[in-house]
Amino acid sequence: MHTLINLHTLRIILTWLLLGLSFSAWAQNAGVVEFSRGVGFAQLQGQIPRTLGKGLSLGEGDRLTTSAGATAIIKLNDGTRMTLRPNSEMMVQQYQYSQGAASNSMIMQLLRGGFRAITGLISKGAPNAAQIRTVTATVGIRGTDFDARLCGADCRAESASVSEKARPNTIAASAKLILAQGDIHALDFSGSKRVMVAGASVYSGDTIATGADAKGVLIFRDDSRLTLGTNTKFKVDSFVFDEKTPGEGNFLISLLRGSMRALTGIIGKTNKRNVSFKTPTATVGIRGTGLDLDCSEEENCKFFTWLGSIDVMRMGQTGIQTLQAGQGLWVSKTQSSPITASTLDNMQRPDKVPVNVPQLFSSGTASADDEGLFVYVREGHIEVTSTTQQTLHLGRGETGFAGNDGRTGRPAVTPLFIQFDKVPMPNQANPMLYSVLGEVSQPSSNQCR
Repeated sequence: MHTLINLHTLRIILTWLLLGLSFSAWAQNAGVVEFSRGVGFAQLQGQIPRTLGKGLSLGEGDRLTTSAGATAIIKLNDGTRMTLRPNSEMMVQQYQYSQGAASNSMIMQLLRGGFRAITGLISKGAPNAAQIRTVTATVGIRGTDFDARLCGADCRAESASVSEKARPNTIAASAKLILAQGDIHALDFSGSKRVMVAGASVYSGDTIATGADAKGVLIFRDDSRLTLGTNTKFKVDSFVFDEKTPGEGNFLISLLRGSMRALTGIIGKTNKRNVSFKTPTATVGIRGTGLDLDCSEEENCKFFTWLGSIDVMRMGQTGIQTLQAGQGLWVSKTQSSPITASTLDNMQRPDKVPVNVPQLFSSGTASADDEGLFVYVREGHIEVTSTTQQTLHLGRGETGFAGNDGRTGRPAVTPLFIQFDKVPMPNQANPMLYSVLGEVSQPSSNQCR
């Protein structure tokens, strides 16, 4: 009887141990291999390597390696997909995901080589929840589609094998958000919504909205600046600027509701007729200006000039009223009257905000042949912070670099090894066919775009 009790107790203990082990394995599960080609392995510390093959489960702590000519596409539980490049090594340093949980996080450590990624829900849920760490820099992911690669002589050799000319590494963004507090989001022309944090890009056609406790500061490429108030919504109707021909640029903003303090930049200084602000009650033209626009009350707006002068034309009217510095005007849809003070003195003037505009928009000192970390962004927002705490914010179509010496910058051209990458994207419909075509130098529709 004593022996039977001991056996029964032992079965219970073993059952609970097995359940505990199963739960532990489930809790640490990060994702699965969707595709693999060539020789690759996944390995937990102290355990034997597992061959990277379709259906292989991956977990927190796994170190993934690929050999020469090998690639692997992994899908993580939050929807993130990554293609691990040949001769690469990456570790799932931290991965926690539960639908809707505030504690979701992803930290991947890139030890060599590189990957192509389309991120999922973790990076969209919180601005600091997803990171890629390398010996050169830390990459903060803000919900994006991007490539990252640690480069040496291999990247230079790939570029040298391409006979095409490298295209300029231009900045598509009209402006960047340099200060952000609270809920700020953007809608593009297609209605797609994205969360805005410090460093995020704003493009022509975007509509920006701030929440009840939110505020922000935008810097445009021509050094125009906007301080945004709470519950504000505005659209960048048009922004065109080339520093070589600034007089041909234009800057057109529609304030749909809320408030902003504005400082016009190079476009306004070279061709004031090409800068205007449209509101629900009036259109404002400028003469090299600092002004306040307050449309937080329904169907009326207040305008006040603190630098230069502005021309105010009420909707449906032909008369223009000019305001000099220190003058203001209250305008409804049917009438107007002077005001003697700004209603936005509680908001910071944009000319008082310290900012390094060249760091936001210039190419810097990086070269496409340098050794270090290269990041190319197809969509979204990436923050690259070097070992010396230099930070570079990258938006759509931008390539950034972080060197082994701690410097960051944008190369003047998009490196050819990025522009003509033959490694399949993680959402490629037929990655095997794509890889084979790439090896025989057939044209591909999935090169850098």
